[in-house]
Amino acid sequence: MSFSDECFAPEIPNGWFAVAFSRELRPGMVKRIRAFGEDLVLFRTHSGAPRVLSAYCPHLGAHLAEGGRVLGESIRCPFHGWQYDGESGRCVEIPYCDQIPPRARTRAWETVDRNHMIFVWHHAEQKPPSWEVPEMPQLHEADWTEPREWEFEMDVHVQDMAENNLDPVHFEFVHKMLDTPPTEITYEDDGRVLHASSDVDRETPYGAVQTKLLRTTWGIGLASVESAGIPGVGLYMYSCATPTDRNHTVSRWLTNSTRNVQEGYGEEWIESIKSGIPDDRRIWENKIHVANPVFCKADTLLAEFRRWTKQFYSPKA
Repeated sequence: MSFSDECFAPEIPNGWFAVAFSRELRPGMVKRIRAFGEDLVLFRTHSGAPRVLSAYCPHLGAHLAEGGRVLGESIRCPFHGWQYDGESGRCVEIPYCDQIPPRARTRAWETVDRNHMIFVWHHAEQKPPSWEVPEMPQLHEADWTEPREWEFEMDVHVQDMAENNLDPVHFEFVHKMLDTPPTEITYEDDGRVLHASSDVDRETPYGAVQTKLLRTTWGIGLASVESAGIPGVGLYMYSCATPTDRNHTVSRWLTNSTRNVQEGYGEEWIESIKSGIPDDRRIWENKIHVANPVFCKADTLLAEFRRWTKQFYSPKA
């Protein structure tokens, strides 16, 4: 097998992925989106529930987001007025016919609105969700600031983007950190949730402080980063990288801090997180995915991450 045979991006992993920020979708709104290599329609019903359906009407193939209209809990096709229930995808009304064909339905995708993001469940075998997106108190509690939103797209497979979290050496060479901090890994929920903790010495307005960089990853692409160790100060980032297809990823970030540092150190920390994106972009958009990389003895975290990711892929047929 040649090296080029080992460089194809893997399939799209299973899990929850954000397709929009919650504020982008008011009741009655319809959005055209693409995720998981699929054309989809996202809308919010009049009761406030976000819904995602496969985009094309099974009648004659019109795109439901291009002129489609929300009616109660359903969406109406712009071509001939067929209405599809947002929860089931089943056709519930044809305005000029009282008999609805049994095959008149489109795929409904499991959807949840949580942590200021709208998530969709993807599974290659269309199995139902096996875990839930946890609520993050840092994004809702009164002593934390309103989260800021960031969104950017990269020409990279979602796993390669997520791999940064367990690649401490890259912080030294890509982001110019002075050294590589030691990292400890623990697991939760039968190994699905990965926690990584690193000790980092920082110069802060409160003096030199040994902080902990705490990273939690719930699935490929869904992660948080928290800087802890300064008494009474909280610094937080919550992110979800969503595969548009096998070679393109949209990443959505929420960043905030406790209100007592929002105009000082909190602002500086948030900007430092954001400023690293251009450095990563140059690497991500000019790399290939190596399915069987050559690891050295010191690449233990990267090797462990690759082992951990395997649980999120369905077996190949």
